[in-house]
Amino acid sequence: MRKLSYVAAFFAVLATMALNIVSVQRPDWLVTKDPDIIHKTIIVEYGLSRLCETRVIEVPSPNGGTLTYSNYECRAFPTRVQDKCEKENKKFCMIWGTATYFSELGIGFAVVACLAIAFGVTTRSRRRRIWKSASVLVALHVLCQMITFAIVTELYRDEMFRPFGHARPGLAYVLNTVSWVLGLLVTAGVVTTGISANRGHRWAAGNRAYRPIDG
Repeated sequence: MRKLSYVAAFFAVLATMALNIVSVQRPDWLVTKDPDIIHKTIIVEYGLSRLCETRVIEVPSPNGGTLTYSNYECRAFPTRVQDKCEKENKKFCMIWGTATYFSELGIGFAVVACLAIAFGVTTRSRRRRIWKSASVLVALHVLCQMITFAIVTELYRDEMFRPFGHARPGLAYVLNTVSWVLGLLVTAGVVTTGISANRGHRWAAGNRAYRPIDG
């Protein structure tokens, strides 16, 4: 493969990893927004490892308008006591934790993929071989993200956690989706370019295209 192809693959994998990291860190995979008697709005954001809640109160002001007060707090999610992980929601908490595990595992595969590409681009002989390992690592990275996406989607659709009944996907959910879709394209691109280079296509192998020796 051309050195330029590896450079492009490196930055593409880096982009998918960055999107994955951001989605893991953000608390808004699923979001609920409801009012109650006291608060004008209560926004609850559910992330893979934390829950954030925004409470907005409006009170009349002396000049006839309204004063708005808001409070934003985060905590670990899910927890044994507050989210009833020991009894009522035990299955949900276990599955949600699995989603967190796969998302972090996917980041690890992306890091190793970037290192493999950076190492493989150094010499021509390595460039001829490393694309196979790189494509497998990127594929594993994508697979982990897709598993996380599938778990969260299934829990959301089945309303396994009661508040999810009126939740909506948030920005972190969207970023995860964009990340694994981009990762699929990167994997397909690396495999296609690598196979084409092995077959001696100049656009993939460069000016010094290598061809298999006929025996």
